[in-house]
Amino acid sequence: MSAQVSTSRLSVFKLIGCLLTCASLICAQTPQTQKPQDEVVRVFTELVQTDVMVFDKQGRFVNGLTKENFELKIDGKPRPIEAFDLVKAGSDEETQLAAARGGNILAGKQVVPLDRGRTVFFYIDDFHMDLSGLKATRDVISTFVDKEMGQNDEAAIASATGQIGFLQQLTENHQVLHAALKRLTVRGYNARDADRPPMSEYQAVQIDRMDRDVLAFFVAETIRLNPGINAEMAAGMVQGRARTLLAQSGSYNMNMLIGLEALIRSAKVLPGRKVIFFLSNGFYLESRRSDAMTKLREITSAAAKSGVVIYSMDTRGLVATLHDASEASTFDVTGRMTLSNMGELTASQDGLNALARDTGGRPIFNTNDLKQGLKPALKETSTYYLIAWKPEADSQKSKRFRNIEVNVVGRPDLSVRVRKGFFDVEPTPTTASKAAPTPEDNKTVAGKLRESIKAPYPQRDLPVLLGMNYLDIAGKGLILSTAVQLPGEFLSFGPQPDGKIQAILDLAGVFFDEKGQPRASFGERLVTTAASLEASKEYRNDITYTYPVVLPAGLYQVRVAARDEKSGRTGGAHGWIEIPDLTKKQLEASSLLLGEKIPETISNVSSPPTIGPLALSANHRFRHDANLRFLLFVYNTLAASDQKPDVAVQVQVVRDDQPVITTALRKIGTEGVVDLTRLPYAAEISLSDLQTGRYVLHVTVIDRVAKQSISKETQFEIY
Repeated sequence: MSAQVSTSRLSVFKLIGCLLTCASLICAQTPQTQKPQDEVVRVFTELVQTDVMVFDKQGRFVNGLTKENFELKIDGKPRPIEAFDLVKAGSDEETQLAAARGGNILAGKQVVPLDRGRTVFFYIDDFHMDLSGLKATRDVISTFVDKEMGQNDEAAIASATGQIGFLQQLTENHQVLHAALKRLTVRGYNARDADRPPMSEYQAVQIDRMDRDVLAFFVAETIRLNPGINAEMAAGMVQGRARTLLAQSGSYNMNMLIGLEALIRSAKVLPGRKVIFFLSNGFYLESRRSDAMTKLREITSAAAKSGVVIYSMDTRGLVATLHDASEASTFDVTGRMTLSNMGELTASQDGLNALARDTGGRPIFNTNDLKQGLKPALKETSTYYLIAWKPEADSQKSKRFRNIEVNVVGRPDLSVRVRKGFFDVEPTPTTASKAAPTPEDNKTVAGKLRESIKAPYPQRDLPVLLGMNYLDIAGKGLILSTAVQLPGEFLSFGPQPDGKIQAILDLAGVFFDEKGQPRASFGERLVTTAASLEASKEYRNDITYTYPVVLPAGLYQVRVAARDEKSGRTGGAHGWIEIPDLTKKQLEASSLLLGEKIPETISNVSSPPTIGPLALSANHRFRHDANLRFLLFVYNTLAASDQKPDVAVQVQVVRDDQPVITTALRKIGTEGVVDLTRLPYAAEISLSDLQTGRYVLHVTVIDRVAKQSISKETQFEIY
């Protein structure tokens, strides 16, 4: 069979105009999941399930337990365990779990357990954080990114106030995460009271709870500072101050919790377990005048349905008191206030403690080295037991919160971590207001592509692969080339009015800078023609579209979306790339350009006559019996005494952060190279001795004259 691919300009360019106005909303809006479901999790159609972790006294996960070892209670009533399994990250069981939660797993794509990465979120409560807390936050996140983040891990840094903006996205790119971290500043949203005597937020909580000692102290001080008023008037003034203070702090608390809930719900479409590190200086749950307790329950239920575990980190570290000499305070000769303030630190940690323990995680408190909490948290969430039971007949219509209790029978020495509970049917989540979708958003191709591009995570109903490379071309400057690829077997062919058997793919893409502003865009209609309807069923060729664009130096995200006209399925892809500034005259290099060639052992083929044409791979997927060939160009080298650069290259192939191939330093040949400002280097690597899976190609370039070095890396997959 044969097929032809043609392209035409798509009418979706009106989509670009809309994106210019909505791009800033991509991260500011409340993320929406793709297919909200009311089930907790359903691998088996009639069973509800939850994950459980069991640890011994040394904090080690306990293997080897069976269904008979566990006792399950729902709302205090024993329930029989219908299904039970031990689940490990990357296993078939976890893949099924992800699909049941609403995650999109590509048909036929098997996950290699060794290559499964972790999904880690850092949610920063910058409503309640001072300068020292911000420093602790930066330290622990930097440690994760630089030392703990694995080859296939993805992470995101989000803040309650939204100050990170467009960089508040899930990514494996370390540069993006560091750029996001740099945007964090102290916002100073703590609730304040300017009246006298000075009243803290915790004292306002105590007054609202009618603590006699605290109320009596403030009444007496108010009378002393305001001669002529009686005790009743003073009590009214004090209670009014407390209510105002709590209303202010309650607003901050609710906004912070709404942001956390939105992050958790958006993660539902992601496969596997997700870990959220919640970093805060603590906050108070003033239950009488806010809905904070209700919101905590909603967050707990959302975490159960999204597969999220929260680990709370108190960024204040090890502290004895929350007061210091710089704070305004009133001298209390009676000692009543000292006694009342003893519970202040614990009270400020109650919310952090509840969020962690109710979602199956744990709090990390009273330590000045939060980095020590990273490894254990990530390790202990990688294995868990899955317990499933039959729900009650009326639970599908009920909006009750169901409490879960799990124990290991006869083993009081073991600690069990389980989610506290869930709602049978989720209450309507609190979200930020946004404009109602227009008819175009619901019906037109442009609207559907726009929604896919705006989605917080790429849609996977249609698998879209994205490759990005930049290189400096004489007379044109730095060119960013974006390649979009779609496996041909996912296309839907059908007869057209002219009798041709065709698959039609609508494609759109937008280039955003790090502030979320669109800088370039494209839109195409790709038409693939098959010889016959029968022949189209065997179509396996990849559909590739390449779009070059000139952009100034900076950090960019490319978002693409594709829609199959016949099936209506939509898919997307996101990718980050940093274009260097060559005018700084620092050592730089192009992207690593990857392709396949006839199998050979690795060899230095850097002289121009032997480079030859390189068929670039957009998806970076290669057969295990092929040779991977790569090419890069080195810029801004310095000349040695012979007027030629002295540049060496070392190549590494890495899997799971361990090098599997390392070459010796090899000098880049300059014989016959006309343009020494763009020094080429190419090499080949035989893949025959490597196992299938995901790898990182890491190339280090050393300018021995300038005594400078740079590194470039890219991922590829062997199948």
